[in-house]
Amino acid sequence: MRISELAQRAGVTVHALRHYERMGLLLPARTASGYRDYPETRRREVVFIAMSRRVGFSLQAIGELLPAYRAGRLSIDTMVGALQERADSIDRQIAELQALRAQVLDHAKWLREQERRPGRSESRQEGTRAWPSAAKRRQTRKEAR
Repeated sequence: MRISELAQRAGVTVHALRHYERMGLLLPARTASGYRDYPETRRREVVFIAMSRRVGFSLQAIGELLPAYRAGRLSIDTMVGALQERADSIDRQIAELQALRAQVLDHAKWLREQERRPGRSESRQEGTRAWPSAAKRRQTRKEAR
């Protein structure tokens, strides 16, 4: 089947298929006139790649799993383990984003305090709380974890 037909049947774009080919994930045969020619079995592989990308696996990680998938040796335990690692990675990203959010809100609070200060000027006056320090930001990140 041609690339456009595979793209349509697998629910991806032609651009994605060409990218997967450049990355070495797909190796289509070529017709005498140079067109890509994919066997029906490639649709299943492309769906596997696309689904893996949707949950955040890198193309490198997919490439490591693909040979076992093609050979029918990719066990459920291996996939569940890979998915659990991905979930753990997402949890770490969430914690980092929550810490960043806390830092942003702390900075906004600091700015509001400066705005409300009577007789505020462009230069820092005695008794004004300084911009939230790096130590405070690190502590906020630790608390978020």
